Amino acid sequence: MAKKITMVGSVKWLENRPFDHHDLSELVVHRAKIPGADAAAPLYVVSRSGCDVAGVKRVTPEELVSGRR
Repeated sequence: MAKKITMVGSVKWLENRPFDHHDLSELVVHRAKIPGADAAAPLYVVSRSGCDVAGVKRVTPEELVSGRR
């Protein structure tokens, strides 16, 4: 079991809807339930259709595959 979680993320592979406030709320709730994660663990999202909220670091599918960031 990990003692410290350094990031928490979500993958939204939808073509017609960006990562939004509802998705962010769910991610924050899930982060709170992960042993070793705390509010300081940064939030990441991989999204095909963008991101409509602040507070997460968006990674594009191309960046994920290429290893760039």
